[in-house]
Amino acid sequence: MKKHFDLWSIAVIVLTLILFAVALVEKGFTHDLLLEAGVFLVSAKLVLMSYKTSVATITLQKRVDEVLEAIRRLEKPGPGTPAGA
Repeated sequence: MKKHFDLWSIAVIVLTLILFAVALVEKGFTHDLLLEAGVFLVSAKLVLMSYKTSVATITLQKRVDEVLEAIRRLEKPGPGTPAGA
């Protein structure tokens, strides 16, 4: 989990959960709970998007590293290749 979320992201997630629980206790099961649930769902969606972006970035970095390694292997002259060729 620490690989995808930094300390501040985890703090925001925990704070959002705490505030949602407090709003649930404070408001009870009323119409205002729908508004609180909507805000919570938007926060959850942002967290999921952050996670997905982190995973995609790591995957993309691995692919770029593979491409760079292949380019380096192609540019490296072999043992029987003249230096100027």
